[in-house]
Amino acid sequence: MKQRARSTIAIREVTIVNPLGLHARPAAEFAKRARAFHSDVSLIKNGERYSAESLIDILRANLNQGETFTLEATGRDADETVEELAKVVAGFKD
Repeated sequence: MKQRARSTIAIREVTIVNPLGLHARPAAEFAKRARAFHSDVSLIKNGERYSAESLIDILRANLNQGETFTLEATGRDADETVEELAKVVAGFKD
């Protein structure tokens, strides 16, 4: 009998360092990267949950420089997903 892959949850606090915040271009890149993983990924800001795989949801989160949000991934590659997406956010510098 085939065993099912275990689903895990990974959570990390992330701070926006980009002076222009997570505006359209970096938000589109972030959503694209989030869709590349097997896990479901959410951004949580002020108690509101947004899909990290949706450009519109990311823009609705209105993430400006200096703000912190929670990055949450659920799935078999949750730890890797959170690790890589946190690096993506830290790399936006325009």
